[in-house]
Amino acid sequence: MPPRLVIGASRTTETRILAVRADDLDSHLASYVLDRDLAVDLPTFTGGAGEVGELSATTSATSGSGVRCRLILVGLGSARPAEVRKAGAAAGRRVRGKESRISVHIGLAHASAFLTSLSLATYAFNEVKSLSEGIKQLERIEIDTKVKWSKLAHTQSVIDGIFLARDLVHTPANIKSPAWMAAQSVLVAEAHGLGSRVREERELEKEGFGGILAVGKSSRDRGPRFIELTYAPRGSAKWPHVVLIGKGIVFDTGGISLKRPYDIMIPMKSDMAGVAGIIGTMSTLSVIKPKVRVTALLACAENTISGTAQRPSDVITHFGGSTVEVKDTDAEGRLVLADALAYSATVLKPDVVIDMATLTGAATLGLGRQYAALYSNNDELALELEEAGLASGDRAWRMPLVDDYRESIRSDIADLSNTSSGGVGAGSITAALFLQHFVGDYRWAHLDIAGSGRSEVDAGENIKGGTGYGVRILTEWLAKQ
Repeated sequence: MPPRLVIGASRTTETRILAVRADDLDSHLASYVLDRDLAVDLPTFTGGAGEVGELSATTSATSGSGVRCRLILVGLGSARPAEVRKAGAAAGRRVRGKESRISVHIGLAHASAFLTSLSLATYAFNEVKSLSEGIKQLERIEIDTKVKWSKLAHTQSVIDGIFLARDLVHTPANIKSPAWMAAQSVLVAEAHGLGSRVREERELEKEGFGGILAVGKSSRDRGPRFIELTYAPRGSAKWPHVVLIGKGIVFDTGGISLKRPYDIMIPMKSDMAGVAGIIGTMSTLSVIKPKVRVTALLACAENTISGTAQRPSDVITHFGGSTVEVKDTDAEGRLVLADALAYSATVLKPDVVIDMATLTGAATLGLGRQYAALYSNNDELALELEEAGLASGDRAWRMPLVDDYRESIRSDIADLSNTSSGGVGAGSITAALFLQHFVGDYRWAHLDIAGSGRSEVDAGENIKGGTGYGVRILTEWLAKQ
């Protein structure tokens, strides 16, 4: 469970975090009687971003006399957004597993970023553990201020949404079937006042969702689901319509084009991180209340091996009629997204579409794991998303849709091939070009989060595994529409 944010710090809180700049240190410590003999690294504390110092103190008469407490000083640097997030993550790391309740003193101008990063750094997935390890989970963060903070509910909802997304990603694939994903989506919809619809195999066949079916039929007993969630409050009929589309491959073996070597298959329960981030985003909307209608399309399937699995050289017909030659069954994410994009274009007729997917390993080659690869057919939309990423911490870097590469995804026997040929390389770009074929006239952006959706290490804001990428950038963008 994510920690609860509460305005007002109890006088009995034993662990207190002071987020400070170097020139503010003395004023922050004025309310305490310090036990400098127990200070840890305090003499060298400069207030640099993410720098941590610790000491023991007793509260003075002005703040509750006689209460012994652990003071954790965390430097904000020059308090730029990235530095504030770095400080929050450092604070979270310091208390992770050790405290169930803390108080935080920080200026409200920086509180949202700081508290979000602090909370994320304490995340742990313990849902399938049978034994308690005696490790505490942070349950309550008391914000040391008497001033009303207007963004409290907004910040809490984003933290909750990211924790939800992380929980979905970390859930083992033997539990996380497409049907399970659909059930979780419906529960979120019911809890947050959203509409929901789930299409199962018969409906998908009847309506012509050939891409989702081609991938999903490889798992005989765990068939695909196409989930539609809607945020459309009363009076929203004339608002702009935004569609969010997510890739939800609950486990990816690569299909008959089996992943090699074996080790790269182990983290593939995270191949539904795009859907997880969108579900997390949808869970925030009843609090954030953006002035847009939002439809989420979640294409969920399992890509495995069976007698009904698609084969390299198969040709499938997508929603709307476009045909695709499947040259590589491990390029399956674009097949399920193509159906959702085509459905959006022909049925929903939105103003803006943003799809998000752990689509290509190629996206990590130039950008690593700190940035998503961003593609768009609209300069204004691309700039808005880049700015939302910088402001929120879910960073994205715009990449080009290179027209000269389109020829590489042509097929001799179908409209398109699902992988490129001719030695072009640029796997992330050609995947985006494939998706663009199914995009209508609407403004469209594609976020390839193969790097940013999963952390390979336990550090900073993230534990090893799902990051919950997407909740911050999408809520930041939606709130400004």
